[in-house]
Amino acid sequence: MKQKWFKGILPLVILAIGFGGMSAIKASGEKDVDKEPVDVRPTVKIETAIAEDYQVRITSYGEVSPLESTMISAQVSGEVLTWHPNFVPGGLVLRGDTLFTIELDTYEAALLQAEADLSLAKANLIEEQAKAVVAKREAKGRKVSDLYLRKPQMLGAQASVKSSQSRLKIAQRDLDNCAIKAPYDALVISRDLGVGQYVNKGSQVGELYNIETAEVSFPIAGFDREFLPTDITQQIATISTKGYNTIVRKGIVSRDLGIIDQSTRMSQLVVRIEDPYALKSSLPVLKFGHYVEVSFAGRTLNQVYRLPQELVNNRIIWLLDENQEMQPQRVEILREEGAYFLISEGLNNQDTLILTLPEYPQKGMKVKIAEPAEDLVIKQSL
Repeated sequence: MKQKWFKGILPLVILAIGFGGMSAIKASGEKDVDKEPVDVRPTVKIETAIAEDYQVRITSYGEVSPLESTMISAQVSGEVLTWHPNFVPGGLVLRGDTLFTIELDTYEAALLQAEADLSLAKANLIEEQAKAVVAKREAKGRKVSDLYLRKPQMLGAQASVKSSQSRLKIAQRDLDNCAIKAPYDALVISRDLGVGQYVNKGSQVGELYNIETAEVSFPIAGFDREFLPTDITQQIATISTKGYNTIVRKGIVSRDLGIIDQSTRMSQLVVRIEDPYALKSSLPVLKFGHYVEVSFAGRTLNQVYRLPQELVNNRIIWLLDENQEMQPQRVEILREEGAYFLISEGLNNQDTLILTLPEYPQKGMKVKIAEPAEDLVIKQSL
């Protein structure tokens, strides 16, 4: 009896479940129809372009070299007695330090002989002056010859004194040159002598590099020449090395070499660095041979825009118009500086730049702004 009742009500239950499912599906469909349409516009970030004056930085590379080098020679002949402990390759010596000495005996004797000769010449001159006075007194106004008045003898005695004085100067110079001194603060590059060695006058015994001043000669490409300041001399330059332990020093642009290379079409400038080996300061040592970057201020460009290079593709940038639509704009690139372009034409103040482009940007494509309330401003940073 129960089974018959269950079989009779089962179709009604199934029918009720089906009707309920259809109602649910219909209600869900009506809700989908009532939903707002999805905004499929790509999201972009923007900045506002503002033109400003920008000072160009000129950058190039060169090698540190000494201002001058000197081959040290023996100025007199003789046996080497001593040499300075720093007069070795790599040693540093100061201006006026005695690099090495040569035996003095011969030159001291020559000086004494020159002094004696001068004394004799002066004595002879005094004698001739006295004789001339006597001759003039004896003449008593008579007309007599110059020989009678001993004028030739006087001239000869005076010449003998001058000759003796010159020999004395030479003897003194030779004696002084027995001690060879450093002409400037120097780095010793080579030395070729030892104690007891006999050196001849004029023989080269070493080489020094001036470390009071160093120079860096660096090329300036043709596209950089037009951005050089009107007067390059006395421009402060930054000299720096690359690598883990970076060395940074200041220098002064001293001169233009005045020649444009025919093969590279580059000109050459020279910057000077004072005290590169830091003998008189606590600055880092900048050794000869370092390959360095040289940077200094160039011309100031009026009313230009400084844009990251990734925003410019084939001289095209993308702007956002008042309808929030993308518009391509061709620009004129005045100069490349690092990761940036300096734009001279094609942009106007308050133009809205698009910083993040959609995957396939198109003219007139509508976009939405990621942060419309926090627009940034493109400004030149000196």
